Amino acid sequence: MTAAALAPDPVAGPASPAEALQGARRLVLKIGSALIAADRAADLGREVARLRADGREVILVSSGAAVLGRRRLGLPREAALDRTQAAAAVGQSLLMREWETALGPHGLTPAQVLLTREDTERRRRWLNARATLEALLALGAVPVVNENDTVATEEIRYGDNDRLAARTAQLARADLLVLLSDVDGFYDADPRRRPEARRLSRIDALTPEVLAMAGEANAEAAVGSGGMRTKLEAARIARAAGCATVILDGRVDAPLAAAVANGSGTLITAPQSPRQAYKAWIAGSVAPAGVLRLDDGAAAALRAGKSLLPAGVAGVEGGFDKGDSVELRTLDGRRLGVGLAAYAADELRRLAGRQSVEIEALLGYRGPGVAIHRDDLVLETGA
Repeated sequence: MTAAALAPDPVAGPASPAEALQGARRLVLKIGSALIAADRAADLGREVARLRADGREVILVSSGAAVLGRRRLGLPREAALDRTQAAAAVGQSLLMREWETALGPHGLTPAQVLLTREDTERRRRWLNARATLEALLALGAVPVVNENDTVATEEIRYGDNDRLAARTAQLARADLLVLLSDVDGFYDADPRRRPEARRLSRIDALTPEVLAMAGEANAEAAVGSGGMRTKLEAARIARAAGCATVILDGRVDAPLAAAVANGSGTLITAPQSPRQAYKAWIAGSVAPAGVLRLDDGAAAALRAGKSLLPAGVAGVEGGFDKGDSVELRTLDGRRLGVGLAAYAADELRRLAGRQSVEIEALLGYRGPGVAIHRDDLVLETGA
């Protein structure tokens, strides 16, 4: 089977891993435990510095805390859960020291962000985590995301950092997810057993055939708790958020620059941009939790591409939480669109018709200056 047969319907966007790496403005780079254990952080720190100097934003999703902690405590790899969590607690500071050492010489500041699955699946936590990442990037820091292994129990664990990286890419609305592996891409057979195996440079559809290859031929490709199958599952999550994925060999020097130079790696495309996918997700809300009635000035501002300010809210209906989907309607009941509320219903009732500068006095804390940000709303066609 040819690579073309796996991608009968090409999508818009980069045609190769090199194009994806050169064109992405916000990247999530996933680094596995084996690369940290092999002292690859310094080289990857130079890669991050190069990207940042080129005006790109980088978020690291870094494994390695448990490995470093077990090494320090003298624990075996197959330790009991409580001891593994204890090792992770010891290893978190060691891991951040690795990244401080790797990034500091380039004038970059790492910022630790610990997540569990609940943080990216519960909407309020999702919004808070997104806001934190956006603030760190705006301040010029390099977020270093890791699963919060010291507190995560089985039911709230990701289990591998490939999926955590994909959720982080979704959260951050990244253009590209880069998964560093121990092979130079995705093959149609195991290249370590079958010399004739071919690397697929581009995959446009995660078909059952491709997934079967991951479960069989590529089963041993990649280290740590994941494997090639988990990388494709991560790519599926990222793809739904409009984020393409590139699988690269992380063992070579400057792996991203090397992939651009020699054409290695595998690109898994996304059918939409992150912004398009996010807007489609908002528009697809089938059961909004409430309604905001807007005055004529607010309706006109939305049509002009502005955010919804509290001053333009004339009425609040229903009970909803921060981040819930709400309908936007005019005073005469005409539906304008749908958006994600920046405040809960009871707070918006207090803010309705008031100026943004009054928010702190009215609520007791300084929240967003908008009722719904323009990035979090979708207007009806012709509204």
